[in-house]
Amino acid sequence: MNQKKRTESEPLPAEDEISVRTDEEQAAEEPPHALPPAELPEDLPAAFQKVLAEKQELYDRLLRKQAELENFRKRVQKEKEDFLQHATVDLLRSLLPVLDGFERALRQRDPNVPASFYEGLGLIYQELLGVLARAGVKQIETAGKLFDPHWHQAVETVEADGRRDQEIVEELQRGYKFRNRLLRPAIVKVATGNK
Repeated sequence: MNQKKRTESEPLPAEDEISVRTDEEQAAEEPPHALPPAELPEDLPAAFQKVLAEKQELYDRLLRKQAELENFRKRVQKEKEDFLQHATVDLLRSLLPVLDGFERALRQRDPNVPASFYEGLGLIYQELLGVLARAGVKQIETAGKLFDPHWHQAVETVEADGRRDQEIVEELQRGYKFRNRLLRPAIVKVATGNK
């Protein structure tokens, strides 16, 4: 394209010499892929109502899809929490025999073993109980309580004077719960009513 460069000596064209392109000239220069202007329908109010109905239908579908997505997110979050809690419960349940071992070791003291050994063992046991308590594990109370089949497992009934019917007489194995969910029932002996 050879365009002639204007030099400083050439005068600027006057305003009346500037050409203004018409709409036809602009339309002729537009690329061929441009869409023609839309034709208005004959029944404009009916077409408007139809477009409004389609808009409302699409809006309702959008709201339903958003609600479904929110429900899906909540369900996934709940499943994730349930999975983590289930995994935590399995881990905590596998630690309970370790606590039992500590309790047996602390009850059965050998006079030939130095007392400092048992003191250290007791400190480790207390630390482990503290960690489990911070995680939400609690011991099931049995002393002086009435038998509750939700938390206790009775393996023997005994006649005991001065005890109420169904009162726990002795705890054979300690029970634990995790956030009000049973990890392991307390194994107990239960008093029967005097005949």
